[in-house]
Amino acid sequence: MYIRTATMADLDKVAQVEAECFLPAEAATKEAFVGRLQFYGDHFWLLFEDESEAKLIGFVDGFVTNEADLTDEMYERAEMHDAKGAWQMIFGLNTLPAYRCKGYAGILVEQVIKAAQEQGRKGVVLTCKDKLVHYYAKFGFKDEGISSSTHGNVVWHQMRLVF
Repeated sequence: MYIRTATMADLDKVAQVEAECFLPAEAATKEAFVGRLQFYGDHFWLLFEDESEAKLIGFVDGFVTNEADLTDEMYERAEMHDAKGAWQMIFGLNTLPAYRCKGYAGILVEQVIKAAQEQGRKGVVLTCKDKLVHYYAKFGFKDEGISSSTHGNVVWHQMRLVF
């Protein structure tokens, strides 16, 4: 496996993986990824099968902010990224269906945690569906209850890992 941060050249591959991983109401659009890659490509980690980069099997992304809670506005406004912010947000963790339940998503979560620690952040914040609360708890995230986010007309739990 091979992990690196994203560039605009990865746009089509990222959009394709997103479309395979999320329902249309929850998925980020290709246009949204243009902004995300432009403003915080270095907080967008791609996981490939190997160093040839022939097959993107998953990715995780999210910007950095001083805001403590993840809001719906953040998904659409990549320019809100603050490189000196205290909190690393996670907007999406994607693994292609054929590669799920093999530990790849965990590798990406650990990559975000490691990078946030190395950069001196206070911690990492994400939202997830009820069925994934236990998954993120394995990494030390604490469930803070139902998020104010209604992204995709879904009920989300906000989870936080403090260093």
